[in-house]
Amino acid sequence: MPASGELPASAHEGLGTRQFGFYVHVPFCVTRCGYCDFNTYTATELGPGASRADYADTAIEEIRLARRVLGDAELPVETVFFGGGTPTLLPADDLVRILRAVDAEFGLAPGAEVTTEANPESVDPAYLHRLRSGGFNRVSFGMQSAKEHVLTVLDRRHTAGRPAQAVREAHDAGFAHVNLDLIYSTPGESDDDWRDSLAAAIEAGPDHVSAYSLIVEDGTRLAARIRRGELPMPDDDVAADRYVIADTMLAAAGFGWYEVSNWATSVAARCRHNLLYWTGGDWWGVGPGAHGHVGGTRWWNVKHPAAYASRLATGSSPAHAREVLAEGDRQVERLMLELRLDSGYPLAEIGPHARTAVARALGDGLLEPEPFTTGRAVLTLKGRLLADALVRDLT
Repeated sequence: MPASGELPASAHEGLGTRQFGFYVHVPFCVTRCGYCDFNTYTATELGPGASRADYADTAIEEIRLARRVLGDAELPVETVFFGGGTPTLLPADDLVRILRAVDAEFGLAPGAEVTTEANPESVDPAYLHRLRSGGFNRVSFGMQSAKEHVLTVLDRRHTAGRPAQAVREAHDAGFAHVNLDLIYSTPGESDDDWRDSLAAAIEAGPDHVSAYSLIVEDGTRLAARIRRGELPMPDDDVAADRYVIADTMLAAAGFGWYEVSNWATSVAARCRHNLLYWTGGDWWGVGPGAHGHVGGTRWWNVKHPAAYASRLATGSSPAHAREVLAEGDRQVERLMLELRLDSGYPLAEIGPHARTAVARALGDGLLEPEPFTTGRAVLTLKGRLLADALVRDLT
């Protein structure tokens, strides 16, 4: 990646005709959860050259760099998503300052979606009111489970009832859109534990729920515990059963699936930032280890906050490397992402070599018959369970 952060000419083609967003990575956590392999750092892991106190100013420097790299193109920002880590470990005023820098350099589109992730214990009513008054309009809480013993296995620090309280506080602060993140198939979790967690999430009153099967990542404490035989490895069949339980309970409560792992109570409640990813939009990733994508060029920043800050302090791009996706790779990614959506993928754009696989998927009940007749490949519930395998068959 050039030190200037310059993108190839191909990335600028069509710039401004696709939706544009910002992802802001805040890499700080109080402790590291046992299952997490994200690019995050506790206070003892930061070392010299980086601090929470300076982070907002450093992130703002990258936003200014983004404006220089992308030139004068009109790029109203449709979505901004603060993820982590735990963005809400920064003062609320710091998050608002970063958002204002995005607005100052690019301009927020009318009705832009502005989300922050938060741990339930990292916010209070005053904090949420400050975010809402500063332009945030969506918050996503990491609930994971309503069962204390499951939270203990995951090394989560909040108490089981705190997410519901945080949702109420967010509503009281004026947030219309609130998500709860759940994880299923944690070792030691039963079907009834999972039903209780879903019931608690629904009762809390969010308008969006994300539910993900636990993935055991190499190098995590959870992987080490499983390797030592302290915990069982999650079972794929159990995970499939838990997914069906989730879809059934959420549907009965008025949540419709719109992406394999995401349910919302209305179209307005869907996460527009994630839809930007899934439908081939452009975004700039701010922060250590953050990924960006513009016009088929993908790049990623250096991982450590100290190296990230050092590069920006000298006027250099923090990007570590980039790749320019070939047209074939872009088509495969488009199929992989759009097939996971409730709108599906156009049958006309699936290559002739995969027509037999398409017919077999329809016959096996993986694709909905009615959309199929109008030219769309849309997954059934069974198809959602086998989405990854189906994508491999179609590419």
